Amino acid sequence: MTHSIAITSIGLCTPLGQTPQQVLANLLAGDTSAMVLRDDLMFNATTRVGAIDDALLQQIPENLSQFDCRNNRLLYSAAKQLDKLIEQAKQQFGASRIAVVLGTSTSGISKGEAALSYHAKHGTFPPAYHYAQQELGSTSDFLRQYYDLSGPCYTVSTACSSSTKVFASAKRLLNADLCDVVIVGGVDSLCQLTVNGFNALESVSAGLCNPFSQNRDGINIGEGAALFTLEKSSTNNPEEIILAGIGESSDAHHISAPHPQGTGAIAAMNNALTDANLQPNQISYVNLHGTATPKNDAMESLAMQQVFANTDGASIPFCSSTKPLVGHCLGAAGAIEAAFCYLLLSHHNDKQMLPPQVWDQQQDVDNPVLPLVTHGQSTTLDYIMSNSFAFGGSNASIILGRSRGQHA
Repeated sequence: MTHSIAITSIGLCTPLGQTPQQVLANLLAGDTSAMVLRDDLMFNATTRVGAIDDALLQQIPENLSQFDCRNNRLLYSAAKQLDKLIEQAKQQFGASRIAVVLGTSTSGISKGEAALSYHAKHGTFPPAYHYAQQELGSTSDFLRQYYDLSGPCYTVSTACSSSTKVFASAKRLLNADLCDVVIVGGVDSLCQLTVNGFNALESVSAGLCNPFSQNRDGINIGEGAALFTLEKSSTNNPEEIILAGIGESSDAHHISAPHPQGTGAIAAMNNALTDANLQPNQISYVNLHGTATPKNDAMESLAMQQVFANTDGASIPFCSSTKPLVGHCLGAAGAIEAAFCYLLLSHHNDKQMLPPQVWDQQQDVDNPVLPLVTHGQSTTLDYIMSNSFAFGGSNASIILGRSRGQHA
């Protein structure tokens, strides 16, 4: 039996801020001030990244010091905002009925980079270093131990779709009655490995990324964390925000390049619409993957046209890429951008404003034209889609919506 899945709380640690009000205000303003130049990430060069000030991060509790790394501090800063709800859920359902499913791609790799640098100078690793700090499972296990939970606990790592796919995992866990609450989300932190890896692929922008422009030249890397609690919906509260649908695909076209015709992206979006029992014209806004690499944006433009404008009278909904505001947060991108969609649907966005596309407005004549959001645009927001398209063709699209009292 399938149930309507409600999003009951959210925790944020993003370059745009750590509270719903702050993040939403900066999102709607198209604020790019968090995109800063750094000279400690790319070898022999500076690069622009979406960064979070260390001073804003919560310190890991002493009894969990074995998990101490910057990645987990980002995660912990978001998790602290869920403390009250999780404690209530433990009292109501029990620790064994709460699951943790997180997405990441870098985990604590920066801790390993620092340890290797220390080893090169001293011939030994730092006393506080342990390789487990950089394991992908460290994130989920840290959160499980912090909350003293005993339900299902695992990490999804499918590159840039990781923390979108966790919503599908959570939905399956809830519908299978393996738990009553699932903590989902994603976290990734800046490190040399990813920045130089993308640079080796000639995919890093020389300036601020410029999605869908004819002048686009690559991505900016970002960091952050976003967490949600998901539960089976038990009310018809019209203000409740639900996980309306999610679609996944794996076209496996190439290890790092998307399928040029967007077959996997098209399948993911169509699967999400089917899962939500929606028609394309019911989507109010799409948060695009929009990395600003030549191949991604060309593919996504074609895919959007195929899904939303392939029938008479159909049109593509308003859309934009938010990556010029926070960078591409890799394994955390799906969760952070889902959080943006959640905030757009929330009571905080009472004027139903949309996040503007930050770009040079130079349309690529070789790609289909998308109705990219301009500053100050608004629309009636009922259902929002967010796209995450990853290396290896591991794609996911998620749809969030307002309950409107119509979902049982």
